[in-house]
Amino acid sequence: SVNIVAFGNERDGFSEDNQQPSLIWSYLGRSALISQIDSSLSASHVGNPVFTEYQACVFGNVRLVVHDCPVWDIFDSDWYTSCRLIGGADIIVIKYSVNDKTSFQELKDSYVPMVKKALNHCSVPVIISAIGARKNVPCTCPLCTSDRRSCVTTSEGVQLAKELGATYLELHTLNDFYIQKYFGGVLEYFMIQSLNQKSSEKMKKRKKTQKCHRVQPPQLEQPEKMPILKGEASHYNADLHNLLCCCQCADVAFYPEDLSTGVEAHKIILCSVSHLFMLLFGVKSPSDAHDASIMQLAQTLFVVEAGDPFPSSPRGVPPCVPPVRVVVKDSVFCSCLPDILHFIYSGAFQWERLEEDIKKKLKDLEKTEHVLEKVKCILKTPGKLNTIKDCKSQQIKRLYNTSLRLFFNTPVLADVIFKIQGATVPAHRAVLVARCEVMAAMFNGNYLEANSVLVPVYGVSKDTFLSFLEYLYTDSCCPASILQAMSLLICAEMYQVMRLQHICELYIITQLQSMPSRELASTSLSIVSLLKKAKFHNSDCLSTWLLHFIATNYLIFSQKPEFQELSVEERNFVEMHRWPSNLYLKQLADYRNYIHSQKCHCTVM
Repeated sequence: SVNIVAFGNERDGFSEDNQQPSLIWSYLGRSALISQIDSSLSASHVGNPVFTEYQACVFGNVRLVVHDCPVWDIFDSDWYTSCRLIGGADIIVIKYSVNDKTSFQELKDSYVPMVKKALNHCSVPVIISAIGARKNVPCTCPLCTSDRRSCVTTSEGVQLAKELGATYLELHTLNDFYIQKYFGGVLEYFMIQSLNQKSSEKMKKRKKTQKCHRVQPPQLEQPEKMPILKGEASHYNADLHNLLCCCQCADVAFYPEDLSTGVEAHKIILCSVSHLFMLLFGVKSPSDAHDASIMQLAQTLFVVEAGDPFPSSPRGVPPCVPPVRVVVKDSVFCSCLPDILHFIYSGAFQWERLEEDIKKKLKDLEKTEHVLEKVKCILKTPGKLNTIKDCKSQQIKRLYNTSLRLFFNTPVLADVIFKIQGATVPAHRAVLVARCEVMAAMFNGNYLEANSVLVPVYGVSKDTFLSFLEYLYTDSCCPASILQAMSLLICAEMYQVMRLQHICELYIITQLQSMPSRELASTSLSIVSLLKKAKFHNSDCLSTWLLHFIATNYLIFSQKPEFQELSVEERNFVEMHRWPSNLYLKQLADYRNYIHSQKCHCTVM
């Protein structure tokens, strides 16, 4: 149905033609779309007629209800009825005579605010109809003294329409054109819009009702969040700096010319950052020197007392051999040597601090510049000219984690040899002691290895042990597979290198997380076996993560034979945290049965 409420009187208050039909009655009587018209008069509690109610059919079978209220007094005498009429209206029509300025002004000042309040932000279309031909058109000249208040102008009607957000129509006479084509066309457009809106709301309500009564598919909850493994920060430079402080496995000692006090260091560390020390300790021959100034500085600054100052064939020496004595000819440089060594062992990153320490010690700007110039020459990269600015940037050779790679798995300066699976692996005690506490205890305690050059290794493969040593030298490792990472994790746990253990854990987790479900279902890799090894070797983070991983991929692992190898405690944990849960699978089965039953009993067939 469509409900229309019309307010106002289209007749002139001074008109003698009071028998003129109203706008609403004229439309209902003349429109070809209207049929079965019925009217009734409604009265207020005083007994005076308030509005006329028309009932008819429009568009064939749509019920049309029209309330025509010719007087505005209904807003004063019966506010409840007026609000009820506006609240139930689909279309509101406000009509006035263009020749009754007094009634229009009263409408504008008193009743339009009431209509706006009653609408209460409802989106009801409003049509304002200005009816009649103006009998006394006011002059627009500002100097004219004619009466301008005798009729309502078009601009006043348009302004009123803007206030209400309404459609403005001017009907000069109530003939067929203005009633059917003009007013009727606009009214029927809004009736169609109202019917479409009601039909849409009815459809939405029906769908919502059907959706509420329909069996909904079960909602699959998200799997539990996997435990987060945090990586451990590198302490590579700190390890090497601590090596200098504790002076374990020192194989070189620097003395002044009077041999009063010595400063111990390690050849492997010094050679990894300086070509000068490589020449001094025989790692490189003088013929390999690309820069003659480095060779000249080595000869003028240092003297190696142990036999040949530049031994040509360095080899592993027994641990009982005392450190090589190196005499520093420059006394000023020798007094600053402890600060220089601390600078080198800490990574050669704190040039400003070294500069400040030497200035504080020497208290002489010229001597300070002299020492710093020698440090730059010692640490400079061959073929590059170093300045103070370069030292503050990247030009000097620093103790990076890649610096010691040159000496990894080579006999140069090696002082220990590991025997493993019938093969030998040379190494350097200084690096091992600095990077691994277990080896520090092994080489400095009351153990057989402390005085042996050849050290056997058991329980680890050669490839795994080489990967372990590579980490000690370079602070990095790149396992080739999950199984190799697990073997390296076991080795790291055996030697108590926790950071390497965490790196292996993260590698295993990353590889498993990136594995597609199809590959996970077909792989021969036993996740349960990894779990057992992780638990046995005290990798609690990895073992907890693997249990969650099995539970999250329950449908895959529960079909594998290895699933039966889980302990009772592990099985209970997996069942408790499994995804999808048993409850969801039961709900899914019930929903499938419901859908199947609905298809079997099709109402159409």
